[in-house]
Amino acid sequence: MYLVGVLYFCGMKGIIAILALAFANPTTEVEDNSIPTDTLHIERIEVTASLKSDDALRTPVASTQLSMHRIERMGVSSIKDVSLIAPNFYQPDYGSSITSSIYVRGFGSRIDQPVLGVTIDDIPLMNKNIYDFDFYDIRKVELLRGPQGTLYGRNTSGGVMNITTLSPLSWTGLRLMAEYSTMTSYRASAAYYARPRDNFGISVAAHFDHDGGYFRNTYTDKMCDWGNSASARLRMQWLLKRGWSLDNSLNIGYTDEGGYAYHHYNAEVESLEAVAYNDPAGYKRLAINEGLVVKYKGDKIEFSSATSYQYLDDVMTLDQDFTPKSMFTMQQMQREHTITEEVVFRNANRTQRWQWLTGAFAFAKWLDMSSPVTFKRDGIDDLILGNINKGLHTVFPDNNMFIGGNNFVINSDFHIPTYGTALYHQSSFRLGNWQLTAGIRLDMEYSTMSYNSNATIPYMFDLTMSDYHSLYSEFKGRESQLFFEVLPKIAAEYNFTQGSAYATITRGYKAGGFNTQIFSDILQAKMMSDMMSDLGIELDGVGGTTYDTASATRYKPETSWNFELGTHLRPTAGLSIDASLFWIECFDQQVTVLPHGQNTGRMMSNAARARSFGAELSVDYTHKGFNIRGDYGYTNARFREYNDGMGNYAGNRLPYAPEHTALVVASYTWHFNHPTLRYLTLSADWRGTGSIYWNEANTHRQPFYSMLGAQATLRINNFELTLWGRNLTNTDYNVFYFKSVGEEFFSKGAPVHGGIKLNFNL
Repeated sequence: MYLVGVLYFCGMKGIIAILALAFANPTTEVEDNSIPTDTLHIERIEVTASLKSDDALRTPVASTQLSMHRIERMGVSSIKDVSLIAPNFYQPDYGSSITSSIYVRGFGSRIDQPVLGVTIDDIPLMNKNIYDFDFYDIRKVELLRGPQGTLYGRNTSGGVMNITTLSPLSWTGLRLMAEYSTMTSYRASAAYYARPRDNFGISVAAHFDHDGGYFRNTYTDKMCDWGNSASARLRMQWLLKRGWSLDNSLNIGYTDEGGYAYHHYNAEVESLEAVAYNDPAGYKRLAINEGLVVKYKGDKIEFSSATSYQYLDDVMTLDQDFTPKSMFTMQQMQREHTITEEVVFRNANRTQRWQWLTGAFAFAKWLDMSSPVTFKRDGIDDLILGNINKGLHTVFPDNNMFIGGNNFVINSDFHIPTYGTALYHQSSFRLGNWQLTAGIRLDMEYSTMSYNSNATIPYMFDLTMSDYHSLYSEFKGRESQLFFEVLPKIAAEYNFTQGSAYATITRGYKAGGFNTQIFSDILQAKMMSDMMSDLGIELDGVGGTTYDTASATRYKPETSWNFELGTHLRPTAGLSIDASLFWIECFDQQVTVLPHGQNTGRMMSNAARARSFGAELSVDYTHKGFNIRGDYGYTNARFREYNDGMGNYAGNRLPYAPEHTALVVASYTWHFNHPTLRYLTLSADWRGTGSIYWNEANTHRQPFYSMLGAQATLRINNFELTLWGRNLTNTDYNVFYFKSVGEEFFSKGAPVHGGIKLNFNL
């Protein structure tokens, strides 16, 4: 009922208001020629552009833009498919929609805060758990690389991805899509775009995706990486009188998928074993995003207000040892409500020498999380009793501790409200061929965490006890953090006939937070200590951990400075060249560490300092029906300082981010002078990635690997038939590595696969 009430207040009220206005007298005339009849030309139409996406304000930046034409031709169906298309942008598929780990220019994170911000139709997504959503009817994707903190704030130290969906004011009609691919996977979508009045547009779209999976769990003899997702989008846009406009979008998405295809690494023979684990694993997610954007365009100023309500309800279930043993399982249940508000003012005349923008942003998030960890018989014997009895045998060699039952649960419940606000300004001045830009942002964030981790276990020490006693252990309290960040930016750009050259200095940051995955380890240590205290025994090494205090549950923001030189060149017709050089210094780097001891959880720690430098190059050439594009990125990212108590890793490569990313796409289109047969496009692509180091010690590495892809598209009237294939070389490669309870695991990339897709536009 609470959710229904919030949706009514934040979304439905705005929708009803727009519907009421839709049938009033129109006040703004829109020319009929603004409605294209061919979706291939949609990207040429600008209806209501974001005030922060104006080229006059952020031209000196490395960027990649994907039009609707290119998105559909390259088969981009998720943010993960954008990986490698842009230089030094890498988002591997770790086997679940919840693990949206993104790496840009060497930096990223496996858990918690991302380095990349994502907006959809001017609405920022405030939780990376919903970054991996269904891509359909996406009009444009704009990726800005490098810190974008001045205009976009927290968690944009690697960049921002701005996603724009198809507008009913720029195209009207019916769009249908159906696709079938190998491994019994299929997708389908349907959308209707209407413009009942010249100044009002409405669209309704729905999408369904079934993934049959590529990897089989040999223990259950079932595919483990299957998935189903369904989503719907309702968008209404209204052009009002005197320069005002409204844009309301409601997005609902549901995901139900299996997981995870993790292969145990046998260190003795240095090979991967088949996927085999006994307990269920999977992920379910319901996400609702409601956004209302109000804009005003006057003679002197422009204004926009973006208000959103975001709801996330998800459950992740893990066989956390990923073996056939009954060790321990974890279930993480989250329910989060988020409200955001952003207002932006800027000058309206784009020809003025001085271009300025001022804005304010505020958000509030309320997260309730429950993460019970269930220890089963093998886990009790190996992880808990093994450690306790090893210590006891140093004093009592013939006696043992016992824990009754086949399992017990460590309950961990959290309530984490977070509030943030920001003020920012950016100005650009034109001085002849020069454009000078300066900006600053003041960010404040306050977060608290109330936690209660507890467990009850029956135990017995055979020297002094004849029956089991019940022991209750609890770790309960409240933590809080307050952060202030100042995010400046300065840039200089020189414009000449064939392009421009620029230099920028920017600062970005990833927000701090709380380690919720460490509480199982903290309570395990406390239970062992409580058992020994209950028996009046003190033993060194039993129950101890370096992460047994509340201070281990907090981590600070990560900050970085980015120094960049770049150029945008258009030397001849049909040829564009974008290049950049960058140097990044990172402080208080957030690194994922395993606690010393049981290794059943993981945590984020500000344990490192790092630097990264590299280069990026994008070349695009078009002549008549021929097009070739190449994107290359090089990153050298290393620790300056990092010692986790087990080793000193200064000078080692940062794990998980590739050293090289490369893409070459070539296509040719034959246009036919025929009333039915429109055109045929053949394309091929080559993608290369690597090398990737998997741990801080740099003892595991994925060498550079490459894959081939191909696609053929035939247009007949309003139909498009596409045949496609990916990883045609059937390259064998790894995309993920991790450790759990002292064992090592790898996740493999998808093998050769292909499909057939049919698009219909009417």
